[in-house]
Amino acid sequence: MLSHLSAAIPPLYILWIAMAQVGGQEDREKTTALKDLLSRIDLDELMKKDEPPFTFPKTLEEFEYAFNEYGQLRHIKTGKPFVFNAREDLHRWNQKRYEALGEIITQYVYELLEKKCNMTKAILPVDAAEDEPTSFIYLSPDALSNPSKLLVLIQGSGVVRAGQWARRLIINQDLDSGTQIPFINRAMEEGYGVMVLNPNENYLEVEKPAKFSPLPSPTEPSDEPAEKRERKDDKEGKKKREFYEKYRNPQKETETERIPIRENASSEEHVQYVWDHFVSKAAAKNVFIVAHSYGGLSLVELMNQREMQVKNRVCAVALTDSAHNIWLQETSKSTQDWMQQHCCNWVSSPEPLDTPLDPMLPDCPRVSAGSLDGHVRPVEAAPG
Repeated sequence: MLSHLSAAIPPLYILWIAMAQVGGQEDREKTTALKDLLSRIDLDELMKKDEPPFTFPKTLEEFEYAFNEYGQLRHIKTGKPFVFNAREDLHRWNQKRYEALGEIITQYVYELLEKKCNMTKAILPVDAAEDEPTSFIYLSPDALSNPSKLLVLIQGSGVVRAGQWARRLIINQDLDSGTQIPFINRAMEEGYGVMVLNPNENYLEVEKPAKFSPLPSPTEPSDEPAEKRERKDDKEGKKKREFYEKYRNPQKETETERIPIRENASSEEHVQYVWDHFVSKAAAKNVFIVAHSYGGLSLVELMNQREMQVKNRVCAVALTDSAHNIWLQETSKSTQDWMQQHCCNWVSSPEPLDTPLDPMLPDCPRVSAGSLDGHVRPVEAAPG
């Protein structure tokens, strides 16, 4: 019996190996097919496939939000703060909705500057042709004529526009926290002319013209029989249709291109342009500047380019969480010395307001803003 068993083992062993190889080959083919399928699926795009259209309200009223008596954004019906995640698992749609609200907030702040602060727009460039992109700044009635004091406000980078420090603070906290209006009102009460810069309005965004796809080039002749080739094409076409039916194309965002605004295509250009065409021509003997975040970098760049003019006109600079770097910007020693005497940088810190902090660079003193968002209320740190 043992002899019969030993005689049967080798054939069975060989058969088992052969079956294992066939099974392994099938598994490898399935794995390869799965990898090929996954490689053709953009998971980010797949997550977008059930998004609602990017069609959002055009006014605060249509959004069903309003600012209450405390300047807080609240839902008209529920009285609750703004909710970012209006729809779960649709982050891109929620972000687009947030951005649409942000654009409405921008226009709302412009209205406040014009109606409540009595400020007017000045178009940039000053010699703009009718058909070229333009930007603007806001001027108080006496911004150019005030013989004594002028306050210049420069915001940071990003989506914020004239009159705003931070969109997030406007939406989630209140107008006083996120806009420049408290600074403007306080300055006007104390006899300052005011200029509100707009360093992020750098281009006109227009929709790209539709592209016409060229006709497909003729395919190379194949040695396959025509009937076989047609069956193959039909089979591949069916697979593609089934694939896109299951994972249909998500909605596409409109393709746009940016046309830069002449001499104002960056924050640095804008600050220098406004200095050359407005601040330097203002009557005020004493100029004061408040610059936040990237606005501080743009101001230091202005000092690099117009060193003597700035030193002769500017009395004091209040920086808040400034992004400037005197080494990377190659700021002169004389400018650094001037900054030590005339600038102060209030930075995010849990320490009490005005607590001296260790300097990071040999340029200007750093003190606590008394909060973790880096913003200082004008009642706490007003221009002197």
